[in-house]
Amino acid sequence: MNKLNVLPPSPWYAEGLHFECTGCGQCCTGSPGYIWVSEEEIEQIAAFLNLTIDDFARLYLRRVKGRFSLLEMPKSYDCIFLKDKKCTIYSVRPTQCRTFPWWPQLLESPEEWRKAARGCEGICPEAPLVPLKTIENQRFIQEDAITKY
Repeated sequence: MNKLNVLPPSPWYAEGLHFECTGCGQCCTGSPGYIWVSEEEIEQIAAFLNLTIDDFARLYLRRVKGRFSLLEMPKSYDCIFLKDKKCTIYSVRPTQCRTFPWWPQLLESPEEWRKAARGCEGICPEAPLVPLKTIENQRFIQEDAITKY
């Protein structure tokens, strides 16, 4: 008897999703959370800021359950590197930031995607359609980065 080759089901976003970053900074603000950074990212950001790793860690990091997260501003919970709605470390921003909004939890369902759209003006029907291949590549990069934190 031949085995059937069963293809995995296509994700709900198989036709792509509409998104274009507007640079609004909304993804860097809001409720408390974590901005995870790997050791390699810490080194890159510290070098970009012309700081030693120790100085960078003292000024901009917190340890959470054995991992590192960038600090947030008190009360507003904005990323410490968000100034005038712009990222001051944009060229060396962490993978978590680079891969937004292609995070696995935001791609779980159309409902989760719609929730993300409430806080991101770049997720809208007028934005360009991002193809499945690009989405899956970015999602994979984010999933891989999670293992490095």
